[in-house]
Amino acid sequence: MVPLVYILALLPILLFLHKLLNFINPFSTNKNLPPSPPKLPVIGNLHQIGPLIHHSLHTLSQKLGSPLMLIHLGSVPTIVISSADAAREIMKTNDLIFASRPDVKMFRRLLFDLKEVSVAPYGDYWRQVKSIMVLHLLSNKKIEAHREIREEEIAVVVDKIKKSKVIDLSDLFVRFTNDVVCRVTFGKKYNDEESGRKFRKMLNEFFDVLGGLNFEDLVPWLSWLDRLRGFSGKVERVARQMDEFLDGVVEERLRDQSRTNGDEGREAFIDILLKIQKEDKIGVVLDRHAIKALLLDAYTAGTDTTAIVLEWAFTELLKNPRVLKKTQDEVRMVLKDKQQIEQKDIDNMTYLKAVFKETLRLHPPIPTILPRVASQDAKVMGFDVRKGTRVIVNAWSIARDPKTWDESNEFRPERFLDCTIDFKGHDFDLIPFGAGRRGCPGIAFAMTTNENLLANLLHKFDWKLPNGVKNEYLDMSERPVGAIIRKKIPLLAVATPCFS
Repeated sequence: MVPLVYILALLPILLFLHKLLNFINPFSTNKNLPPSPPKLPVIGNLHQIGPLIHHSLHTLSQKLGSPLMLIHLGSVPTIVISSADAAREIMKTNDLIFASRPDVKMFRRLLFDLKEVSVAPYGDYWRQVKSIMVLHLLSNKKIEAHREIREEEIAVVVDKIKKSKVIDLSDLFVRFTNDVVCRVTFGKKYNDEESGRKFRKMLNEFFDVLGGLNFEDLVPWLSWLDRLRGFSGKVERVARQMDEFLDGVVEERLRDQSRTNGDEGREAFIDILLKIQKEDKIGVVLDRHAIKALLLDAYTAGTDTTAIVLEWAFTELLKNPRVLKKTQDEVRMVLKDKQQIEQKDIDNMTYLKAVFKETLRLHPPIPTILPRVASQDAKVMGFDVRKGTRVIVNAWSIARDPKTWDESNEFRPERFLDCTIDFKGHDFDLIPFGAGRRGCPGIAFAMTTNENLLANLLHKFDWKLPNGVKNEYLDMSERPVGAIIRKKIPLLAVATPCFS
């Protein structure tokens, strides 16, 4: 290991070389680069980025007064997008140029050599496996086929609430989405006392390292710091644990051929992947590595992100009793005396859908959409963007733009009752799931799960905060979990069964 004193002694030489390279680099001298905040040597703008990245980037963009900003995360040039017009140029006008993800060594180790749909390089493999995910897991036909699983898990949630005085809704929502997605993906739940604890611990560590500061990526010559602080070792351990767990899941399915139709006679996603591998007709190699990657993708993309939308929606309802009553009145008016909710009932709950749109506007589960990378030099809003530059779209900032949204920081679902803006990737004023080629394909799956649970909870129970807490004092602070933003303080509530 190189002593820190030697590194510090080399800094002046490195800075000189850096300036020399900039001097002889025609791109940096002759091009129209986006505005940038002042940066420090070596670390660039890293010192200006706090734990809540979306807030830090929003503040920097506001100070510059530009919807397009160039920052340097260590040695990595990164464009930050903070307006709908700029997002449209990235995700529509130049979508093909920005269709790939950054190639990060840590991601390769954690995400099965970038074979996940969410991080795979743009190309034939990505197109084929995305098609598999959409057709065999996320299509409307498959979502309807999973209806019974949702209903059974909603019944479990309702039963838990009836037996509780004060409910930790944050934990309850995570367990609910975990159980639904596990059954759909793996064909079984991982929630019994011991294995469930181990499973959640492994996943928490996985998300922790996935969102951790990685010097090897941002300042490669400081990669030794990752080893010194134990981060590299933790990445290796978490990657190995995840690999062993998913290997075990696959081996279990292969051993027990009598269960190839999955959970209680249903065909799980793992069964479909093994069948596709056996038939070998898709044009790309679907090896064991790829199967594990797709299983991990299906699970991680469908659990915490889905639960977080429920957590924030319920938080906003409890903080705004008027909205809670209006949503509850609509649910009960549509259902009347029915006890079993059908999808056609949900489709008639326009205010409930507006509540979710407003929740996604104020609380996108991943506020800074997964970064893209420029595959060639490009022009964006008149600025030059160099090949290899990363792009971060701040969906949180865009959704609070006062030029688009009146009282942009206020929770007002009514704004969507006569508004055509939706969150499915066509309207760039609201892109919590991204847009373009790399937009999230699981929108329908997530929202069907969320809408059904929320409608059931509002239909069957009356709700209030515990211990006489006033709604205006409900804590709304955030905390990062990897790229996801959760409520910092768990949401507690009291439910009273309602049989009207």
